[in-house]
Amino acid sequence: MDPVLIGELLSGLMFFGIIGFLLLGFPVAFTLAGVSLLFGLAGMMFGVFDPSNFGSLPNRYIGFMTNEVLVAVPLFIFMGVMLERSNIAEQLLLTMGKLFGSLRGGLGFSVVIVGAMLAASTGVVGATVVTMGLISLPAMLRAGYDPKLATGVICASGTLGQIIPPSTVLIFMGDMLSGINSQVQMAKGNFAPTPVSVGDLFAGALLPGMLLVGLYMGYVAFKAFTDPKSCPAMPVSEEEKRGLMREVFVALVPPFLLIMAVLGSILGGIATPTEAASVGAVGAMVLAALRWRLSFAVLRDTVVSAATITSMVFVILLGASVFSIVFRLMGGDDLVHEFLSNLPGGTLMAVAVVMAIMFVLGFILDTFEIIFIVIPITAPILLALDVDPIWLGVLVGVNLQTSFLTPPFGFALFYLRGVAPDGLPTSAIYKGILPFVFLQIVAIACLFLFPQIVTWLPKVISG
Repeated sequence: MDPVLIGELLSGLMFFGIIGFLLLGFPVAFTLAGVSLLFGLAGMMFGVFDPSNFGSLPNRYIGFMTNEVLVAVPLFIFMGVMLERSNIAEQLLLTMGKLFGSLRGGLGFSVVIVGAMLAASTGVVGATVVTMGLISLPAMLRAGYDPKLATGVICASGTLGQIIPPSTVLIFMGDMLSGINSQVQMAKGNFAPTPVSVGDLFAGALLPGMLLVGLYMGYVAFKAFTDPKSCPAMPVSEEEKRGLMREVFVALVPPFLLIMAVLGSILGGIATPTEAASVGAVGAMVLAALRWRLSFAVLRDTVVSAATITSMVFVILLGASVFSIVFRLMGGDDLVHEFLSNLPGGTLMAVAVVMAIMFVLGFILDTFEIIFIVIPITAPILLALDVDPIWLGVLVGVNLQTSFLTPPFGFALFYLRGVAPDGLPTSAIYKGILPFVFLQIVAIACLFLFPQIVTWLPKVISG
């Protein structure tokens, strides 16, 4: 048989083999590396893979560890965990509940707003969903909310941290797309390519994040108008109203100032994402201290939690590096390039197909698993077709946010199920997220049809 055909066949089998082993419940990082090594051995036997190519892995790993941009990841995770420990989320939820509770759908509005605030100040999906599930869900059920609407709005709002900056997904995406874009542009003869920075992706993601917030709040308003019984108003006593404005000020101003310090410094070009993440980490400790929540025990738990989450992400990244080497050098790149380039409809159809594949993978894989597997395979082809890297990165980010909501492995559903009352059926959670998955698809369609939603702000900031 033709060696090229054998290599492409092994590449395709390796991709589906990894998906199969993940569905069987094997750990992600070890599945990526282990299955890739087995297929690399098979490729060596057929003469389509040179095992000496694994010699580049140490340099890759050292590159990850010394990459200044990726240092922002553990810092932002630390900031998010510290803010969660300082009860900022709890105070925001309780205050917003009082502020909007007297309106039909008011508790739903407050959950969406707090979800957006926490996304911009913490970015930790699990902590956000669990916190809102513990505080808001009982209050919404007591107020007579439809359990499906209550659980759906909590899960969806909790996932906003995946797209609203500072998002760890966008940090990884920016680093990957920057390197890929440079290689593609140099291959085209442009030896001074325009860099793709994390700040550009942050700027591009702001309006799509606000679009999702608007869609979620629009849906709650629609339910309040068409089905008032599903989201009734919550009575607020006169005593609660008297000190409400002071509570709103105390609850909103500290996280807002932290958001402005972190995002404002990045978007204004004052600080790099890593420098801004350092400011955010210190700012989170200051806020915790002001609330008398900073102690050695809290600091120790925060560091351990941040280290655990960071290690999980980077171990997956290391396993994905093995997969990337084997897949590309056995001819998988050529197979994907041929497939995407020959699609009817040109570049837009190629992007649409990649988005559809990622959406389907979101049912069974985690966000980081998908970007570490799919982006190195598809991004070089799409960027070679002159797709805007910032638009592509944000489009992927919004798409993969849906992976937290889609069963059977939607992690936001698991987080909420773990803290929901025993009397709340799991079916209510799964039914509740369906309208919000549809809203996610609407948002993706809007970004696909109107790329200016993503590209406008980065162009304005860059002048």
